[in-house]
Amino acid sequence: MDLNYGTEYEDFTKDVQKFCKKFSGVIITNKKGGALTALSSVASSDKSDGMKVTRTEWQKILIKNGYFARSIPKEYGGYGGDIDIIKNRIIAAEFASNRIPSPMGGQGIDMLVPTLLELGTEEQKQQYIKPTLHGEMIWCQGYSEPNAGSDLASLQTKGELIDGNWVINGQKIWTSTAQYSQMMFCLVRTEPDAPKHAGISYLLIPMDTPGIEIRPLVDMTLNAGFNEVFFTDVTIPEANIIGKRGEGWAVANATLGHERGSLTDPNATMNRLNMLIDRMKQETINGEKVINNPAYRDKLIKLQGKVMAFQSNSLRVLSAKLNQGQNVKMAGMIQKLIGTELRHELEGFGIDVMGELGTLYDGSPNLRDGGSWQFTYMYYLGLIIGGGTSQIQKNIISERGLGMPREPKTQQGA
Repeated sequence: MDLNYGTEYEDFTKDVQKFCKKFSGVIITNKKGGALTALSSVASSDKSDGMKVTRTEWQKILIKNGYFARSIPKEYGGYGGDIDIIKNRIIAAEFASNRIPSPMGGQGIDMLVPTLLELGTEEQKQQYIKPTLHGEMIWCQGYSEPNAGSDLASLQTKGELIDGNWVINGQKIWTSTAQYSQMMFCLVRTEPDAPKHAGISYLLIPMDTPGIEIRPLVDMTLNAGFNEVFFTDVTIPEANIIGKRGEGWAVANATLGHERGSLTDPNATMNRLNMLIDRMKQETINGEKVINNPAYRDKLIKLQGKVMAFQSNSLRVLSAKLNQGQNVKMAGMIQKLIGTELRHELEGFGIDVMGELGTLYDGSPNLRDGGSWQFTYMYYLGLIIGGGTSQIQKNIISERGLGMPREPKTQQGA
C-alpha cells in the first residue's frame, strides 16, 4: 500500500528505509553469544548480513533508534520522542514490507505498560516499565477463573489486607505464559460485601512469591500455552496495587482495551500474506506452481482484499486520532473481531497451499517454515476466544455500535 504522508515525513521515511536495509536479514535467536559485540560492527557497515541477535538485544536496538516505545519517556526506558502517530505508522509499514522483525510484545508490554503510564504511581512506573519494555521482565494476566470468564466480574479470588500486606487466596485459569513470567497483574476481590463490579482491586504479584502453584495446560498445539494458577496465603506489599482499593474494574477495563488492540496488527497480517504468496510460488500441484492455479489465485485475491480492507479500517482509526470529531466507533469495535478471524483464515489457507505437507506438525524433515502455519492456525483459534470471544464481540458491536436491543437474560429457575 503506497501511503504519501507529505514532504515533512519524507526524510523520516528515508531514515527508516536505511535502517531496514542495514538490518535486512537479521535473525532473532534465543541463544546469546557475541551478538552485542557484532552490533558494534554493524553500526559502521551498510548491512547486518544475517547477524543473529537475541530478542532482548533486538528490543534495545529498536528503542535506541526510536523504532519502538517512541513516545515513552527515557526515564522509563523508552526513546523519549514526541507522540507522532504518522511516524509510528511509517515504521510499521516499512518494517512489514521489508520483513524486519517486529518488536517484542506480550501482556506486559502491550497491556500493562500503557496501563501504568495512565494510572500507575511514579514509583510503579520507575520500577516496572523499563525492564518490561526491554524484555527483561515478563508478565502474565490473572483475570479468568473457572466460574468467571466472559462474566469476569463474578471472580472469587480473595485479597485481604492484613498488617500492611495483601494476603491472596484463590485460583486463576487460562493464564498465558505464567510458567515463564516474573510478574502477574491480577484481579482479586477485596470488598466481599460490595456489588460485584465495585469490590475488585488490581494487584501486581511477583510470581516467585511463596504460596503460588502453576499447573501448565497442554493445548492442541502440544504446548502449554495456558496455565492454572493457585494462590494459598500469597502475601505481597500493600503498595502493589494500581488505582484505589475496590476500583480495579475501571483499571481492568483500561487494560482490556489495550489487549484487544494488541491482538490484531494489520501490518503483521500483511507481512504474513506476503509470506503466503512466497510459499505459493514454491509449492506445486501436479508439477505446476500453486500461484498459477486459478482456484488458488482466486482465493488468494479474495484474501488479499480482506487484508487490505483491514488495513484501511485501521487507517480510519488512525485518521480519527489525528482529526478529532470523526465518528469511528464501529471501526474501532470491529478491529479485534475481524483481525483475529482473518488471521486464522489466512493461516488455514497457508496449510491448504502445502497440500498433504500441511498436515505435518513437528519433527518432520519435510516441514515447511518450521511448522509456523500449523502452529499459528491453532494459536489464532485461541485468540478468537482471548480478550473477549467473537460471540461476545458481536454482542458488543450489535448493542453498543448498532443500537440493537440487548440480549435477554435468562431468569433463574426458568
